[in-house]
Amino acid sequence: MKKLKKISLLTLAMLAFAATAGWFSLDKETRGLLTTLPTNRDLLFWSPPQRDAAFRALDRIPLLAKSRVVAAGGTPSPLPPGPPLKLPLDIDAYMAGQRSAALIVLHAGKLRLERYGLGFDGSGRWTSFSVAKSITSTLVGAAIRDGHIKSMDDKVTDYIPQMKGSAYDEVTIRQLLTMNSGVKWNEDYADPNSDVARFNNHKPEEGVDALVSYMRRLPRDVPAGTRWLYSTGETNLVGILVSQATRKPLATYLSEKIWAPAGMEQQATWLLNKTGNEISGCCVQAATRDFARFGQFILGGAMVNGQAIVPQGWMAEATTSRTGIGQPARGYGYLWWTYADGTYAARGIFGQGIFIDPTRKIVIASNANWAGGARDPAASAEREAFYRAVQKAVDDEGGAK
Repeated sequence: MKKLKKISLLTLAMLAFAATAGWFSLDKETRGLLTTLPTNRDLLFWSPPQRDAAFRALDRIPLLAKSRVVAAGGTPSPLPPGPPLKLPLDIDAYMAGQRSAALIVLHAGKLRLERYGLGFDGSGRWTSFSVAKSITSTLVGAAIRDGHIKSMDDKVTDYIPQMKGSAYDEVTIRQLLTMNSGVKWNEDYADPNSDVARFNNHKPEEGVDALVSYMRRLPRDVPAGTRWLYSTGETNLVGILVSQATRKPLATYLSEKIWAPAGMEQQATWLLNKTGNEISGCCVQAATRDFARFGQFILGGAMVNGQAIVPQGWMAEATTSRTGIGQPARGYGYLWWTYADGTYAARGIFGQGIFIDPTRKIVIASNANWAGGARDPAASAEREAFYRAVQKAVDDEGGAK
């Protein structure tokens, strides 16, 4: 009995040692996520500390979310340093107010500002949220250029037959990309019963993609093409459409068309829904420098080796207003937010963003975790003011160089 007791104690000691060794073998992001792991699976309602840990590690624990790798190429696109940008504001105070994890400013392809916060750094990946929408939009252009999609005016059901018989029967790809489908949708991030809160937890029918299963049940609200309504569900539908058209996972197509040939430095990941398809309206995890490189790629006309990966004129259409959004001097392109002065942006909830000014050759990549929640009006206004401050600083230097 005494011998068995000694063996049991030794076994427990060995298990404790193994658990400790296993804990310290994990990277700091995974340890941070496990330390704060919430019991509620709905990220929209997590606390700021839980989001701080999660946004840098959503792809680390398969039980929380599965992901697919977006492979990078072997030769990173250079980001040569430029002189520090002289801004008339306290960057530390601005980043604290934004709860900023990363802030990068490129001007004429040169790195003018690079700062990190929240314990994040350049080697880590931060989740994009809806910045992924603008990436998905670019893949639609690539699929048209490659001949996988015939026309922007094709019907959604031409590529997703399981949507036939739904409110999307007469909706075109163009209407999806401009959020003018007319289908009913609730994007209220504060409402646990909204569509955006519920659709990821929907139990799909057998053999049907989870997102398709949810979206094909939605009712029509107004005629297609008559109203702009922001819908993450529909941008997820765009990703399903591209994957069906190309017959490739979206992450694979992104790697082939952009991530590898455009010279991203690190691999990215793309989170998957419960039936194994990329959540295309959200959730590309990437290094902030690579988000900046994506912005630079778009600024340069989406070119690889002198050839555009999208049809002629695509980027001009995608990044200028195709529809009004009820705000002065603002509009919406093909999953890009547009401004009347010719600038445009990709935006994600909680402070993710890529701002592009083609006239001044500016790209600003931001990652954050806004304290005020998914749509923090004060933090959003401060970020807009920061964009204008960068533009003025470049103008004061003599403009684009």
